Amino acid sequence: MNNYQKAIENSNIVSKTDINGIITFVNDEFCNLFGFTKNELIGKNHNIVRHPDTPKENFQTLWNTILEKKVYKATVKNLSKNKKDLYLNTTIIPILDKFENIIEFIAIRYDITNEMMLQQEVEEKQKIIFLQSRMASLGQMLANIAHQWRQPLTELNLSLYNLKKAFEKEDKKEFEKLYDSSKNLISNMSNTIEDFTDFFSPQKHKSKFLLNLAINEALKIVSRIVEDENITIKFDIKKDLEILGIRNELVQVILNLISNSKDAFNEKQISQKEIYIKSFEDNEFIYLEIIDNALGITKEIENQIYEPYFTTKHQSSGTGLGLFISKIIIENSFNGNIFYEKIPNGSKFTIKFPILG
Repeated sequence: MNNYQKAIENSNIVSKTDINGIITFVNDEFCNLFGFTKNELIGKNHNIVRHPDTPKENFQTLWNTILEKKVYKATVKNLSKNKKDLYLNTTIIPILDKFENIIEFIAIRYDITNEMMLQQEVEEKQKIIFLQSRMASLGQMLANIAHQWRQPLTELNLSLYNLKKAFEKEDKKEFEKLYDSSKNLISNMSNTIEDFTDFFSPQKHKSKFLLNLAINEALKIVSRIVEDENITIKFDIKKDLEILGIRNELVQVILNLISNSKDAFNEKQISQKEIYIKSFEDNEFIYLEIIDNALGITKEIENQIYEPYFTTKHQSSGTGLGLFISKIIIENSFNGNIFYEKIPNGSKFTIKFPILG
């Protein structure tokens, strides 16, 4: 037992407290990590190393667990004497006497500060990339709004001119007809703004929604561009497929895949442009497929398409963030996966969502 105790103390960060949380023992590793001497720690409450950022509820859970004579395990953020943040995988074990009464608590820790700091650095970089992607999407959306509005603004200008003429002629019937037409044009333009506003609303919480609604929303946003580019979109959509996630983010993924197909059509000068959107399910997953006939991606770069800032487009028309962001969204917001497959004359992207229980 003595050898076992020495092995634990030499390879881990160990402390003991009495039943009130007063420190009765710390090993050298504990002192080295936190920067205190043993004399500074023995007899002090263990909250001497508590981090002020840690919610009080966490400590309530801790005490509830160990006072019920159960082992508590968690990653705990602590604070050293020199105010350095420390992250420790922590296991707290109640020690019982022969009457099953708690006599002390032993805490065994493992320092994972470097790993946590690296993870935070990655998360910060991802936030920056997400922001860059969002700004690129905003620019594209504003261009889409301008594109969507150009024709109805021309029609509205003509309608107002004719409305004035009808008023001057006192042609009440023609006036009312033109008035109703103008109102419809303004209403449609307002709906366009609502579509784009919905897309950029800050939805953060996951919710259940029908997959076909996200597809419809994406298609409404790009409808004018699809029409002007002479792209034919075909469907095989199952309408009752419900998934869990953030709808706006899935709309962003669909928009990105359609936009990639559009750019590929133009780059490769495809005359008959076709996109095929299909959804279906099996016993385990729901699938969304987006297929085009834009000749596909070469084998040499298939493994690079999800890397940030990698793009096959000219710098003026691509940031190289779209597929990277799409992959993160599908994995993080939907617990799903996205796959690329080169098919004869084109590309197929398959998104796989877990079926809701």
